[in-house]
Amino acid sequence: MSEELLFLRPDTIIEPLANRFYASMYATAPVTAAMNLAFRNLPMLESYLASPEWHFAAARDPKFRGGFFVNIEEQRKNEVEALLAAIRRDSADVLRFAEAIAEAEKIIREEATGYDLRPLYPKLPPELSGLVEIAYDTGNAASLHFLEPLIYKSKAYAEDCQSVQLSVETGIERPFVMSTPRLPSPDVLELNIPFRHPGLEELFLSRIRPTTLAALREALELGDAEAARLADLLVPEPSLASDRHVAAGARIRYWGHACLLMQTPDVAIMTDPFISADTDATGRYTYNDLPDRLDYVLITHGHSDHLVPETLLQLRGRVGTFVVPRTSRGNLCDPSLALYLRSFGLPAIEVDDFDEIEFPGGKIVSTPFFGEHADLDIRAKSTYWINLGGKSIWVGADSSGLDPVLYRHIRRHLGAVNIAFLGMECDGAPLNWQYQPFITKALPKKMSDSRKMSGSNAEQAGAIVTELGAEEAYIYAMGEESWLGHVMATSYNEDSYQLQQIAEFEAWCSRKGVKAAHLLDQHEWHWSSSR
Repeated sequence: MSEELLFLRPDTIIEPLANRFYASMYATAPVTAAMNLAFRNLPMLESYLASPEWHFAAARDPKFRGGFFVNIEEQRKNEVEALLAAIRRDSADVLRFAEAIAEAEKIIREEATGYDLRPLYPKLPPELSGLVEIAYDTGNAASLHFLEPLIYKSKAYAEDCQSVQLSVETGIERPFVMSTPRLPSPDVLELNIPFRHPGLEELFLSRIRPTTLAALREALELGDAEAARLADLLVPEPSLASDRHVAAGARIRYWGHACLLMQTPDVAIMTDPFISADTDATGRYTYNDLPDRLDYVLITHGHSDHLVPETLLQLRGRVGTFVVPRTSRGNLCDPSLALYLRSFGLPAIEVDDFDEIEFPGGKIVSTPFFGEHADLDIRAKSTYWINLGGKSIWVGADSSGLDPVLYRHIRRHLGAVNIAFLGMECDGAPLNWQYQPFITKALPKKMSDSRKMSGSNAEQAGAIVTELGAEEAYIYAMGEESWLGHVMATSYNEDSYQLQQIAEFEAWCSRKGVKAAHLLDQHEWHWSSSR
């Protein structure tokens, strides 16, 4: 078998891990990862060890879906205990870096009172030396600015703690990624390699390009046991869809959540890739339907349902350019999406508002994104206006209609929109759910609860559509697809406020003559291209 030409199974999944936790951006980018590890994951593991039965029961209770409960049986408690000890030992520099950040922020709160900041530098913990600048804003509030590219090269970024798990998609929902570390399993191939390892690109290119077990073994540096397990993930023939490319005209395919694939014979553009690997399921697109090459992948923001590492790694070698919004550069809670992607071995460029990227027969324009980040100063978020096949398409992700005049400006600058896609998660999680580890000053619960990660409600969505002049409007990014549960952990029912708001918006669109629908699983639009 070692010299037989083979392909990667289409139902192969990968989970990239940092200290055995799912490697979302906030758990990987060094500043937020240090804070997340020290002030969320370690306390959560300690809580589990104090009461494993309670954690396991709560993790499986629908009332606590999406909560921070470790979904591991009590009989594996010793493994969790060993993991905690290993993190404390192997990530000591990372944990100390997090403590240094908390200490430095306390110094700044107490001593940066509007006067000269130079005397504060000698007081900062040594772990931050040369890696931060202290600065005032025009309101005289001081903050730390992190030199993130340097921090990726420091002891605070620990590639030795990275690994990946490869397995076959079973259709059974995996444990919630934000709360449950991944322990070893007999049906999982575990590789202690960094995310940027070139062997991963060779592996995932073998979905479309045949290779041999011997070549993959060498590329991934596998031992005998690992190679034997990898052999189970290889098949003699691919099962690629014959219609994965476009021969004429233009096409949009909805792949679930916020993932759209826009194609002409000249270009393929995907937004926020989140792709199912369950090839036995029906009514969805999978990796079998993916074109051999994507010219552009557009990322709207860094939340883990839009910047999905398990999908991103599977695109290694098949994407020309990842396009990401520019960060504020240095803000603790606003890590660089570009640096994160590059750490995975992916080609990424940053765009600012109204930057343009031209391609044959059209262009991409980065447009502003309001709200949905709990009122934190996070700039790495963008919507996109795409001209493709003679139509203008606006990809709104979770942008809020809190100030409709923004969308009037977009229309004035770029023209009316033919098709608009927007999310309506209008009762999102509170600030503490995502950002608590980064908050170094106690935040009252009432304050946190008032600052939700919410997109548009019906009234705001209607205002967006009106100001954009959209002819068609589609609600997406609601997390209802069954294969997203391990990341989204949503639990809507017919009484959910979000679904009621969607129904209200659809009724409004009907009255206004706007074609509208609430998307789920998959959908396709096709038209004759005009230039």
